[in-house]
Amino acid sequence: MAARFSREQLESFRDAEVPDLLPGPDGPALRLLFVGINPGLWTAATQTHFAHPVNRFYPALLRAGIIERAVDPSAGMTDEDRAHLLRRGIGITNLVRRATARADELTAEELREGGGRLTATVRRTRPVVVAVAGITAYRSAFGVRKALAGRQPEDLEGAQLWVVPNPSGLNAHETVDSLARAYAEPARAAGLV
Repeated sequence: MAARFSREQLESFRDAEVPDLLPGPDGPALRLLFVGINPGLWTAATQTHFAHPVNRFYPALLRAGIIERAVDPSAGMTDEDRAHLLRRGIGITNLVRRATARADELTAEELREGGGRLTATVRRTRPVVVAVAGITAYRSAFGVRKALAGRQPEDLEGAQLWVVPNPSGLNAHETVDSLARAYAEPARAAGLV
């Protein structure tokens, strides 16, 4: 059941951070690392990635066959939900750690620094595939102004690099079905579907 927050409560989470969802050193291998732009205020409030009730991330993963059961993170992900993702070889991080109401509140410098941080995370965790959710943020973070969605020509620290659509409810032209199709491609490359 979705949590309820007032605007004032959500604002109190501005600039908060959400820990990455990554396997420990003795955990399962990381096959697919999803990269959000930055946590939203609802995500920060619940300490759960892509948690806003209108975010289509988890429904798209389920529709694509990337996860095997529904995950409702809007009130906070359960330990079993986290374990399910990790067992499947799925991790989640963000380009920028601080929470904002909208991604357009981030500076170009924050996104560039986030690209460097992501590179270090990929070097350390060694996923098979990295999928960045958001073409505009990807272009800013990596200075690739003409990048297109899909498989990128260059790998990132040995991982296949993909750019997929952002699942935010603010990205109105995407649907659960179109996101599922887009997310299935890097998942297929990672051996998950």
